[in-house]
Amino acid sequence: MKRIAILTYPNAALFELGCATELFALARPDIQNWYQADVVTFSDEPLNGIAGLTLQAPVIKDLDEFDMLVVPSWPTTPAGSSALLNRQMITAIKRFADAGHRVLSFCSGAFLLGELNLLNQRPATTHWRYEATFKQRFPFTQYVDDVLYLYDGLIGCSAGSAAAIDLGIEVIRQDYGYVVANQVARRLVLPPHRQGGQSQFVETPVLPKANGFAETVDWAIEHLGTEITVESLAAKASMSRRTFDRQFRKAFNMAPKEWLIAQRLHLAKQLLSSTRRPIEEVATLAGFNNATTLRHHFRSIYHISPRQFRDQYSLAQDAT
Repeated sequence: MKRIAILTYPNAALFELGCATELFALARPDIQNWYQADVVTFSDEPLNGIAGLTLQAPVIKDLDEFDMLVVPSWPTTPAGSSALLNRQMITAIKRFADAGHRVLSFCSGAFLLGELNLLNQRPATTHWRYEATFKQRFPFTQYVDDVLYLYDGLIGCSAGSAAAIDLGIEVIRQDYGYVVANQVARRLVLPPHRQGGQSQFVETPVLPKANGFAETVDWAIEHLGTEITVESLAAKASMSRRTFDRQFRKAFNMAPKEWLIAQRLHLAKQLLSSTRRPIEEVATLAGFNNATTLRHHFRSIYHISPRQFRDQYSLAQDAT
């Protein structure tokens, strides 16, 4: 069982703190050896928050009992950061990271990692609105813009609040496998897991109301195993191909064909991780012409083969 420390402090960002606790601290008795997470603080001050809210959390002196540290947020100004930092916290977190333990930051939490030089010569990211400030304050960090998150197995940074959930699901996937990660995502009522390299910016991430366009997308997801073309989707939405293409890109920040491949790959991953079906059959059920096409897209997007994915992330390891 992995123990996780979720760091809080006076006037902490509550949404990001909530994301961390929902991901890692919520009890999941049906998942064997699930995380044991505690919200902790190095501060002796009252944990006052917005709207008159006051929190209580154990005050710790070190991180010796934990396997991973999550920093949901942190002040973005030198004055705000120095007001919270103390020698005990600095020593504990640096020693924790130097020992090879994992440290995750959500949104502005990357500023604490930068302050402690944990991101020197490392790729890192944070919310786009803090990009200029972050680059100026931490010039030895290899800042990566316009990604959802970065995670190398030891240090993870998410671009913002929603991307923090994507990073958390990725950590869960690496710790417990694809099936469990997908199960957690479903319980959080999340869409299929987004890869870290996706853009932070989506002009219209959610359609404003149900319409023929939304119904067409829902229909496509339910019929991925059938022959679907962009032309047939446009016709189903009662749009011209050109109008459908434009509206789709505006809504999803990708071309309809790219989206269709992504959905079919997601279905293929579900089948690979939860069934013993042969690769050829998985390819057919997911809507690919054959296993060769499935392997091509798998390697192009995930840089591994379907069989390698199954071996690594599923219980169906003896599938043919």
